[in-house]
Amino acid sequence: MLETLHIENLAVIERADITFGKGLNVLTGETGAGKSIVIDALTAVTGGRASKEIVRTGEANAAVTAEFSVDEAEISQWLEDNGIDGEDGSLILTRRVTADGKNTCRVNGMPVTVGQLRELGALLIDIHGQNDGRKLLDESAHRAYLDAFGVPREVSQTYADAYRALTDARERLAAVTLDDAERERRVDTLTAQIAELEAARLKIGETDALNARRDIMANASRLQSAFDIAYSALYGGDDEDGAVALAIAAENAVEGLSRYTDKFETLVERLRDLRYNAADIAEEIRDARDELNFSPELLERLDDRLDLLRRMARKFGGDEGAAIEYLDNARAELSELELSDEMRKKLAKVVAECEKNAQKCAESLKKSREIAAERLKIRVTEELSHLSMAGVRFEVEFSPVENELKLSPFGSENARFLMSANAGMAPGRIAKIASGGELSRIMLALKNVLTETDPVDVTVFDEVDAGVSGIAAQRVGEKLATLGRARQVLCVTHLAQIAAMADRHFEISKSVDNNRTFTRVTALDFDGRRAEIARLTGGENVTDAALTAAGEQLSAAEEWKAK
Repeated sequence: MLETLHIENLAVIERADITFGKGLNVLTGETGAGKSIVIDALTAVTGGRASKEIVRTGEANAAVTAEFSVDEAEISQWLEDNGIDGEDGSLILTRRVTADGKNTCRVNGMPVTVGQLRELGALLIDIHGQNDGRKLLDESAHRAYLDAFGVPREVSQTYADAYRALTDARERLAAVTLDDAERERRVDTLTAQIAELEAARLKIGETDALNARRDIMANASRLQSAFDIAYSALYGGDDEDGAVALAIAAENAVEGLSRYTDKFETLVERLRDLRYNAADIAEEIRDARDELNFSPELLERLDDRLDLLRRMARKFGGDEGAAIEYLDNARAELSELELSDEMRKKLAKVVAECEKNAQKCAESLKKSREIAAERLKIRVTEELSHLSMAGVRFEVEFSPVENELKLSPFGSENARFLMSANAGMAPGRIAKIASGGELSRIMLALKNVLTETDPVDVTVFDEVDAGVSGIAAQRVGEKLATLGRARQVLCVTHLAQIAAMADRHFEISKSVDNNRTFTRVTALDFDGRRAEIARLTGGENVTDAALTAAGEQLSAAEEWKAK
């Protein structure tokens, strides 16, 4: 149940705190006062669309916080799956939208994405907006209404899985099914590419290694000169001794002193190590210098190899790794093509089996829909009779899917609702028969029927009274009150007949102060309700007679609810 709704800087609402109750909660007020903004706030805080335009003019951000009391296992599972702690049956949703359009969403204080908020919102609240009645004109939505009402989820899921397996198998078959000429062309292309890549004998990292080697070859003379200088410094030349000879001399000199005392033996060993290390380094430098004797032919072969590697990379993917991967894929594709006849036969058999299974599952789905359609017809007709549409006939018409398979992702048939608004008339398409008021009542009837299996505890109606008046409005109010016995209902209305049935009544009012517009939400007591219902009935000039009539209307509503 929705316990409280806190709104800050949303459109014309500077600040509002609304505490909702059980049953039917009604919001009334003058046109333009901001009633639907409360619905917009609920939409935003449960993950609906919320752009920067909703932020009150001159403010940095808008914020909505909704607190729900919950005990549903499905919601607990959602919280667990998303790593959010529950708080003893209390669930707090918050959404903040800044003036530059940035969104911040939280559940029980934990940050979530708008998508996560939308998922959770769908488990908590069902919002029926002003245009939802018009959705009945979209016949592509009728099948979804029917399935939601009476088709077991496992039946529709089994068909969906079978259809997906069929489409996957058909795609695999199509991938290996080519005409002979195209197949031969592809085989020739792959064979040539594979031969070219295999002849190249590519190795991952070879280009980098060869480029490094070429850099050394290109600077061979400079490197050789440096090695000669280093070697001479270590071994000396014709005119002077090098480091090795000097280390030997130093070793001999200190060794001569060691005959007088033992404390110079350590220095002798260190000088000997120095001589050996210098000699080893000199040998390594000489070997490195000898390796620099590159021939022009070797450099030319290296350049040719690098040029080949660059061409392979450009042609087959960007580097050796990509070219090698292309080679592996080409070999696999060639193998498939060479075995395509056998593979086509196997896949064709798989497709036939999948199609047979999909058709079987589609038939089960069709039977479930036909059973659901009969039940829906009876239930909607009952609901409509309670909404002053006793002469209406409601039907579900099926038509086969028109394509090669005679199947769609949703089954083997389309479904659409038909109705006859008056006794003696044949049922026809709702778009051509129903008036605005009839659309509203049909949608209310559907909502009432669908909620019998819907786990969502909060249902919101934004001006479900469109196009109805008189006795029909009275019946709509009674139906909303009845629905409120099973779940919490929030309803924006202009009709006194509906407002009188409320268990909790809020007035939405607008005022102007210092050239700024403010909307306030006020919970009404009995006297406030009586005055508001009198206003809804009589307009601006509320007379004593109107107040008396409003009080009687409230009393009659309470008597009806007590039955």
